[in-house]
Amino acid sequence: MAPVISSISPTSGPAAGGTAVTINGSGFTGATSVKFGTVAASSFTLVSDAQITTTAPAGSGPVAVTVITPGGTSNGVTYTYLAAPVITSLSPVQGPAVGGTSVIVNGSGFTGATSVKFGSATASFSVVGDNQIAATAPAGAGSVAVTVISPGGTSNGVTYTYVVAPVLTSVLPNKGTTAGGNSVTLNGFNLTGATSVDFGGRTAVITGNTATQITVTAPAAPAAPVSVSVTTPGGTSAPVPYYYIAPPAVSGVDPAMGPSSGGNTVSVYGSNLTLTSVVRFGATAATGASVVSDSQVNAIAPTGSGTVSVTVTTAGGTSPAGLGGSYYSYLPTPALSTLKPGQGPVAGGTGVTIVGSGLTYTDDVRFAGIPTPFTVLSDTQVVATAPPGALGPASVVVHTPAGNSNSVTYQYLP
Repeated sequence: MAPVISSISPTSGPAAGGTAVTINGSGFTGATSVKFGTVAASSFTLVSDAQITTTAPAGSGPVAVTVITPGGTSNGVTYTYLAAPVITSLSPVQGPAVGGTSVIVNGSGFTGATSVKFGSATASFSVVGDNQIAATAPAGAGSVAVTVISPGGTSNGVTYTYVVAPVLTSVLPNKGTTAGGNSVTLNGFNLTGATSVDFGGRTAVITGNTATQITVTAPAAPAAPVSVSVTTPGGTSAPVPYYYIAPPAVSGVDPAMGPSSGGNTVSVYGSNLTLTSVVRFGATAATGASVVSDSQVNAIAPTGSGTVSVTVTTAGGTSPAGLGGSYYSYLPTPALSTLKPGQGPVAGGTGVTIVGSGLTYTDDVRFAGIPTPFTVLSDTQVVATAPPGALGPASVVVHTPAGNSNSVTYQYLP
């Protein structure tokens, strides 16, 4: 009587063969051959009249498994050869060493996949379709082969690279204007391939990138400290601080005028002056800038002429020119040429016209060191009342914010 096969286990295996298959049925005693389609298994073991164990040879597609005995050939039971999966691409092909990256595996033969490996590490995954798997990269290091394992065998390997996380060591400068637009250099390591630079939730424009340095254009932001971080395929760096500084403003200067030769101390008043680096009178930088408070800076006026705008520069930018009381006027030194009259009684009281130049801002007139009342008529004339004085010559001197004039002689008469 011919043998009868009732079942086989498993019912499928890789096309390369090698799968251990158990055949169940009856009438197997004296079996002379086990075939998978037309291909005979290289060996088999008769366990009993009801069971045979064998190893599937290589093959393809569905085939009939049969047992041959002196009593005849059994019925056929289907065994299916499964093609090994094939990976064609990964996306992305790199990610951080800590793992966690979502990786799409593209290819074919993924139905029934039992495992996805990154090197020797097993990944969690889901089969999207026969041609795609969504996996989550486990932690790892260096470059590893990604493979898919299914009942059809193990796929080819496609390289996935673990990238070390970026590290920031410094940000230069570490402060800037709220308007943004300034260039900032980020130093560190593992910075290659930076995909974004974040300034407190605002994205900076990357203008240069090497393994140890990134240059960016800072975005605008309100005045406040923010955290700066870099993201690369290796992850996101720990943050370093950057300070947005409110722009300075000048509301007044005191004195508001001085000699064209400069050298006098001027107090500059305003707001956000604490980080002052430069005070300028027009286009010329002052010397000796000294911050008194957030609302006052003292500086030594440079040489100059005419009326100029005083500006202050900080990490927050430069104050707007020409606003409020930010003007400073350079004055010529007053010069006296004659007195009319040039003499008068020792009792004083004589009205004297002082003739010269640079007299508009006269703030003091003295006869022999004695201050006297006066009235400015023009830039060339001041009228003063001679005070009582000693018999003989007396020096008359006029003072303006530009300094003291030369002296001219007034004669006191008996």
